[in-house]
Amino acid sequence: MEPDKVASPVKKEERLKEMAAAWGTVAVAYSGGVDSSYLADVAVEVLGKKVWLFIADTPSFPRSDLSFALDLARARGWQVEILNTHEFSCEAFLKNDAMRCYLCKGELFSVMAARAQARHIAVLAHGETAEDILDSTRVGMRAAHEAGVQAPLADAGFTKADIRERSRVRGLPTWAKPSFACLASRIPEGSPITTDALDKIEQAETLLRELGCRQYRARHHGELCRIEVEPEDMPLLLLEQNRRQLITALRKLGYRYVTLDLAGYKTGNMAK
Repeated sequence: MEPDKVASPVKKEERLKEMAAAWGTVAVAYSGGVDSSYLADVAVEVLGKKVWLFIADTPSFPRSDLSFALDLARARGWQVEILNTHEFSCEAFLKNDAMRCYLCKGELFSVMAARAQARHIAVLAHGETAEDILDSTRVGMRAAHEAGVQAPLADAGFTKADIRERSRVRGLPTWAKPSFACLASRIPEGSPITTDALDKIEQAETLLRELGCRQYRARHHGELCRIEVEPEDMPLLLLEQNRRQLITALRKLGYRYVTLDLAGYKTGNMAK
């Protein structure tokens, strides 16, 4: 399905509200990101306390992002429940092949379904957009479809730009938030996922954020950390004080080599 470029974001939001009204009760897979936060805000506007947000506490989810998501939910008065998922007990997930995201999302939606049943919630939804459908690397969408999890943003024709625009109007702080995938996406496909590697990646990316980078990735290649940032942020990392701080910190984490990828940040850069 091609994104709807004809209908205005306002019209798309009207469609979304009509969908929400028909749900009765809904559980939203929530991360505090641009898409799930917007979906949550619209759903709560329509259904109030009949909306629950389920957020997974997992080693691949940065602690700072978890804190941000919970703080945002509290500030907006959203009902949120933390779920414990068990993908790190799955050898197939840790193997990190092309189906990693499918296995992870399948586990999330399975746990969500059990909690939704316990709370008598009729519908499960997640923040897939109309553009996501066109991305063949997003195998997690297959898990959502198999689990019967609805994608109302995609169904209403929302693009990322639409969601950012309507989020800004609603006063959501996520409207300008950079897009981030889980920490496991920083490890090359075929290289095993370990909690030690994820911890190193998280600490490296925390430093990149503190240095002022806006969109960044710390790609983990064993003893080598390959840093991706937007081209306009590259000079920031080449300032002598920042360069030395970054090298010192990453070597303390166990990286022998620290490189800056001159091609710059690119989503899906670890997929084969």
